[in-house]
Amino acid sequence: MATWSQFGFQDASSPLMEELIYFHDYILVVLVLITVVVFYGLFSLLFINNTNRFFLDSQGVETIWTIIPAFILVFIAFPSLQLLYLIDEVNDPCLTIKVLGHQWYWSYEYTDYCNLDFDSYMISTDDLSFGSLRLLEVDNRVVVPCHNSIRVLVSSSDVLHSWAVPSLGVKMDAVPGRLNQVTFLSPRNGVFYGQCSEICGSSHSFMPIVIEVVPFETFEGWVFSFVND
Repeated sequence: MATWSQFGFQDASSPLMEELIYFHDYILVVLVLITVVVFYGLFSLLFINNTNRFFLDSQGVETIWTIIPAFILVFIAFPSLQLLYLIDEVNDPCLTIKVLGHQWYWSYEYTDYCNLDFDSYMISTDDLSFGSLRLLEVDNRVVVPCHNSIRVLVSSSDVLHSWAVPSLGVKMDAVPGRLNQVTFLSPRNGVFYGQCSEICGSSHSFMPIVIEVVPFETFEGWVFSFVND
């Protein structure tokens, strides 16, 4: 989860988020190099009086500053397209969860099991236990097994919402009348927090998402206890 005065991304908890961070760092290096070259050129133009007459009118220079940006765009486009296809890739999922956004809570349904659905509301500040996170803790967490591909089907019953968990690299709009899907896989156990990322009304800030990743045996026990309650 994000911490106070944090300027970077949250720690990656999925292979997809790791790739997103790598791509961000790669683009940042390219931008820094471009910025340095541009500012060096501006500095030279403003403060250095020596000029070269071949730079004032030169087909060679114009060709170079046209071709080099084109190559830079190509080196940016290929990893970008690869990442886009990776985000849309849907492998054979181990589990499918249907997420329905409401004003202002989430409903979850495990479609592979019978009678396994629940609503998830934010816990108010007065009801928080010691050590719980304000505005982020919910009464019913989404429990998923570790090292398994999870497919999430996202929709909405009223207005636009957005189901987002930054540390997992997941963000999908919940659109009324439309079913969107996204997949994620977490290679480690843990509790990961997210929030609605689409302004959806007066209580938009009070729609947290909590994903709890557990070993498969623990997940089976949770399913058995939930269904039998």
